[in-house]
Amino acid sequence: MIAIVDYGMGNIHSVQKALEAVAGRCLVTNQPAEIKKADKIVLPGVGAFADAMHELEKQGLIPALVEGIKKNKPFLGICLGMQLLFSASEESKGIKGLGVLRGIVKRLQDRPHLKVPHMGWNDLIIKGPNCPLLKGIPDKSYVYFCHSYYADPQDKNIIGAITNYSNGFASLVWQDNVFGAQFHPEKSQKVGLKIVENFVGLC
Repeated sequence: MIAIVDYGMGNIHSVQKALEAVAGRCLVTNQPAEIKKADKIVLPGVGAFADAMHELEKQGLIPALVEGIKKNKPFLGICLGMQLLFSASEESKGIKGLGVLRGIVKRLQDRPHLKVPHMGWNDLIIKGPNCPLLKGIPDKSYVYFCHSYYADPQDKNIIGAITNYSNGFASLVWQDNVFGAQFHPEKSQKVGLKIVENFVGLC
């Protein structure tokens, strides 16, 4: 069973439909006990870093998330859910993230003729062939983005793919059982469904 964490700030319906489309058995929940029982965990997210951390803490979800990661359960953070895996964010000074991955979330730089937020389709430049979520995904496949901030990992070896917009940024990260997608696989049509299918197939 895959737990989709509902803390009031995620695109829950689309994520659930994507998982179900590739035969993923999932449960939308905000109950720590149910998250602890799940085989895999998905943390979606839309909105502000500080608000998200506040809700996770208020609902008592942080210990269940961290425990699942420590028990090597496959974990996928999507968009803001990926950013929450890191230590902190420029968006919310003084607010700590989950700290599962080392690094800071930074704002996309303003550039002439480029709008922030970064919204729409852009490509994934795959960094190496080994990330399980990218199995069967051709280099420079297009996926859907909607964000103003991006994660800057301290360890560049965890970057599974980058995307060029404003500055190049890590669009997919991977460390052991923990995965983060800055894009929205649930909105990325065939490519996104393949990535979701790869996650469902993880042991």
